[in-house]
Amino acid sequence: MDTLTYKTISANNTTVNKEWILVDAENEVLGRLSSIVAKFIRGKYKTNFTPHVDCGDNVIIINAEKIKLTGKKMTDKEYVRHTGYPGGQRFTTPKELLAKNPTEIIHKAVKGMLPKNRLGSQLIANLFVYAGKEHPHAAQQPKEIKLNSIK
Repeated sequence: MDTLTYKTISANNTTVNKEWILVDAENEVLGRLSSIVAKFIRGKYKTNFTPHVDCGDNVIIINAEKIKLTGKKMTDKEYVRHTGYPGGQRFTTPKELLAKNPTEIIHKAVKGMLPKNRLGSQLIANLFVYAGKEHPHAAQQPKEIKLNSIK
């Protein structure tokens, strides 16, 4: 019998090769940036992508305070949280959040695009967001990615 056999390769923690990626968020639209970063963190562009394994890369985002939102989202969009007490629902806009903690906007957007389970909780730990240009991950030698070249 002359047939070809192929084995499906499934990645696991020992066979995964994680890289470090640097993304500059200056003048980038929040949603477009977040969707691309979520794909990198999840590892969906890799040939050995396995849905139940953390096979994505570590992503560093710099210049988080220079992010853009289209339309009137900067003032009209609302983030909702609850304190846990009766009547404890609190609302904040991206403009207020950007002034208080600019890294939190990107963190919330990327986290919303990851799976809502234990794997998603592990994956969000691979995201590092910084407000300015400096980051403490120079020793990892991150590879800079231009988002305009990726679709």
